[in-house]
Amino acid sequence: MVEMTERTTCVVIGGGPAGMVTGLLLARAGVEVTVLEKHADFLRDFRGDTVHPSTLTLLDELGLGEKFHALPHSELHSAGFPQENGEMMKLADFTRLKVAHPYIAMVPQWDFLDLLAESARKEPTFVQRMETECTGLVREHGRVAGITYRTSAGETGEIRADLVIAADGRWSLARREAGLVPREYDCPFDVWWFRLSRRESEEGAMLLPKMRDRRFAVPLPRPGFFQIAYLSPKGADLGAKGIEDFRHNVTQILPEFADRVHELESMDDVKMLDVRLNLLRKWHVDGLLCIGDAAHAMSPIGGVGINLAVQDAVAAATLLAEPLLRGRPSEADLAKVRARRLAPTMLVQGLQRLLHRTVMRAVMAGRRNGPPAPMIKLFARFPRLSYFPARLLGLGLRPEHAPAFARRPMEPAARG
Repeated sequence: MVEMTERTTCVVIGGGPAGMVTGLLLARAGVEVTVLEKHADFLRDFRGDTVHPSTLTLLDELGLGEKFHALPHSELHSAGFPQENGEMMKLADFTRLKVAHPYIAMVPQWDFLDLLAESARKEPTFVQRMETECTGLVREHGRVAGITYRTSAGETGEIRADLVIAADGRWSLARREAGLVPREYDCPFDVWWFRLSRRESEEGAMLLPKMRDRRFAVPLPRPGFFQIAYLSPKGADLGAKGIEDFRHNVTQILPEFADRVHELESMDDVKMLDVRLNLLRKWHVDGLLCIGDAAHAMSPIGGVGINLAVQDAVAAATLLAEPLLRGRPSEADLAKVRARRLAPTMLVQGLQRLLHRTVMRAVMAGRRNGPPAPMIKLFARFPRLSYFPARLLGLGLRPEHAPAFARRPMEPAARG
């Protein structure tokens, strides 16, 4: 039973990167916006921790660059694939990008989200509702007119809004209730996430994946530990035989971690991600817009999902702030977001699908332990080719910049 009905201009479902950036930018435009997050905080492990060059530029434009760079983080200047001989093929060289921050920053996502939330809460029109889960859509006169919610304390209610923005991830409830069905693309692997300790001497500026015998692992350096992505063939249950067998598999592909794999005490320390690669044909219905993973789930190849989600958020705020200040955005207004972001999304997904076919499928099938020979020879002969994947993954086809209403002078980082 509904106990409370509230009203705002825009309600954003999901407090991830897409939701928080949308909320921050709309609030800076003076739009009344409420962001719902079902958890009590942002402290959840095994989220993507990559902040790409275009997002680093955006943070500078928002006046948050110095505060961000004061957070503990690592910098990745290139990414590639291991070859059969153990050497690396550099696929993307971010140092070739002519930007202020030519690298991917690896930072715990909860720190990134806390920074955005702290800034957004300074805006008088911003409301953040933690421990509040969207349970459905409110419809009125054939359009979405708000959402229903439930708090962790069991309270229920409605929030009526001129616009609902679904930033609630690849399993979006709002998308499902709106009847929007994504087109699924083939993905030959799932990801098992876990963390192992990192020593001070283990520094590096390059993402170093390992491939061997149907195994593919990527140790992502974070301050104080490695967040490790262990890729397995789609549908394989690596936890079925227990933690000892899982540890053995890890040391087979990452022997350098044999001295600390005991830190995985049980399969509870490992999280499996069912990888999806999909795209909505239509990103909206009247009164509702999907962005980020709710509109297009990305493969973890390149770690580019966060970057695209943030760019969706910037585009949505840029295009919809004025219509929201005037009243209710039309379907034509909502369609402009998809029109602006579709080509950049499809191009990145096209690169990911190509890498799935040419590299990942053969590795997962045990036919090869690295990229195909023609690809290796091509990038060895023409190293400048590494600019193009770096540009696509690091900046995208259409980098989004902060609109004028959202830009602020640089805020100094706290000392000490």
